[in-house]
Amino acid sequence: MPLTIYPVTENFAAEIGDVDLCTPLSAEQFAEIEAAFNRYAVLVFPDQNLTVDQHLDFARRFGPLETTIHALRKDAQLRLRPEIADVSNLFVGDKIWGENSRKRVFEMANRMWHTDSSFKRVPGKASLLYARSIVPVGGQTEYADMRAAYDALSDTLKERLRGLVAEHAIRYSRRKLGFSDFSDEENEALPPVPQVLVRRHPGSGRLSLYLASHAGRILGMDEAEGQALLQQLIDHATQRQFVYAHRWRVHDLVMWDNRCTMHRVRPYDDLRWPRDMQRTTVSDVAPTCEQEGIQVTAQGVPGRDGPYATNRA
Repeated sequence: MPLTIYPVTENFAAEIGDVDLCTPLSAEQFAEIEAAFNRYAVLVFPDQNLTVDQHLDFARRFGPLETTIHALRKDAQLRLRPEIADVSNLFVGDKIWGENSRKRVFEMANRMWHTDSSFKRVPGKASLLYARSIVPVGGQTEYADMRAAYDALSDTLKERLRGLVAEHAIRYSRRKLGFSDFSDEENEALPPVPQVLVRRHPGSGRLSLYLASHAGRILGMDEAEGQALLQQLIDHATQRQFVYAHRWRVHDLVMWDNRCTMHRVRPYDDLRWPRDMQRTTVSDVAPTCEQEGIQVTAQGVPGRDGPYATNRA
């Protein structure tokens, strides 16, 4: 039986039915899912009673999996396997985190608009978030269509953005919350990286904004001017007409395309109700600058700030 696809809008977010991800997919089924992914960017698979291995096996069909950044610390105590990003409010033993715990303060940045792993040289391609337990109120996840947001920009602004590169780092997003408790291992493994501001999606051919709370400045631009432009673009891209809000059900698997979406979790009473959400993230094929044919060097050029210069290849 072929898949059934129920779009939320014509080209953004869709529910997928008549598929059981607990069993291996045929080549035809996977091709249908991949085509839907390229078109809709956010796919919802309801009522999937997955084991951890089944979650991982499905994610691997899309590419190599990342390891959670929490595994970088020597003192890390992981509740889950390192291929799973634990975006719950739980500690080892499934106890709810403490009000002033490091993990809670660190994860609060997920309430800001972001793109998974844009702070890595090779960023995230796809994320697959599985709901093992949910909260009765709040905790929705919102997704912004960065393709539609780019299409809605003025021609003048599109031309201004062409070839621009932003610097992303995990410390930029956490700094906005007053968090600075990074270990030496984290600082060494997660230095600032360049990412393009506009990229072409290889599956659909559509141009898309590429933004995140992890973006701290635009290379070659005055810092205040660059930050103002980044905020202007985020404000534009997260207008209601570009956003799908997902209200979770237990055993939902939601998959989204980090190359052309942003997302954030909405607030909930994280000190009262357990919310067990487990995410796999698939790595992209190459750095965004490499994919877009933009060279980033460390020599600098006249009139440009910072350690980088950018030139379109």
